[in-house]
Amino acid sequence: MLGAATLNVATYEDVEADRTATGQAATVVAIVAVAAAIGGAGGGIVGIVGGLLSAFLGWAVFSGLAYLVGVHLFGGTADWGEVLRTTGFARAPGVFLILGFIPVLGGLIGFVVWIWQLVTGVVAVRQALDISTGKAVLTALIANLPYLLWLMFVAGLAFMAGVLGAAR
Repeated sequence: MLGAATLNVATYEDVEADRTATGQAATVVAIVAVAAAIGGAGGGIVGIVGGLLSAFLGWAVFSGLAYLVGVHLFGGTADWGEVLRTTGFARAPGVFLILGFIPVLGGLIGFVVWIWQLVTGVVAVRQALDISTGKAVLTALIANLPYLLWLMFVAGLAFMAGVLGAAR
């Protein structure tokens, strides 16, 4: 996780090549989801479970789209597993979301982590697909659009559940 968070290219290459690291990548995604749920200071077990499901589905969708865009539009060479592993590890900076509950500072930490994860995501896509940084940026942007829509949908559901719960 440290190597991925510090943009160590060798870490991404190792993860890409190690077919047994998919479980480790999933563990990173789970750790980050739990850290985000705790830092969000709410939701209890339901929030954590929802966060985990959302994190895993989002990871799979982003990785799948990055794979399709990178291979079919930009000539990348990878399989979905390679992209899945590298992008899972790219979420490592998200562990700092556990600090999100800190007044004022929590929002700043969230913003910094978001930017950091964008950068690690580009490196992950670039290394997995063996494409240029420019193509990796475009791939990540295209792959992130549906992911961002998904996050807005989940946030909308959470908001509606809160409104309906408060109305009772």
